[in-house]
Amino acid sequence: MNPTQFFKCLSDESRLKSVLLIHQFNEACVCELMEALAMDQPKTSRHLASLRKCNILLDERRGKWVYYRLHPELPQWAYEVIAKTAAGTDSFISNAAVKFKQCQIKRNDCC
Repeated sequence: MNPTQFFKCLSDESRLKSVLLIHQFNEACVCELMEALAMDQPKTSRHLASLRKCNILLDERRGKWVYYRLHPELPQWAYEVIAKTAAGTDSFISNAAVKFKQCQIKRNDCC
C-alpha cells in the first residue's frame, strides 16, 4: 500500500470514522457501525468492503455478523497515522463513539 492509496481510502468521512472507531474499540461489528454512524446496512457494508479492499481492515464472520479490525499487516506508518488521528480528534468521533458504546451495552437490540 502506498500513501496515495491509503489516504484515498480514508478520504470519505464515513470510512475515516469507521477506522477511527475500530481503532478505539479494537473491533466492530457491522451493526455497531450502522448505529454509531447512522447509516443503513448496505452503505455501511460498502464502505467496509472498500476499506477491506485497501487492506486497512480485516474481517471475520461470526455467525450471521461480520466483525472488522485493523489489518495486522498494516504498515507501521499507516497504523501511526490512524493512531495519531484518533488521539488528536476525539471530538470528530465523540458522538459516534457514544452511540457505539450504547450499542455494545445493548448488543442484542442492535445486532
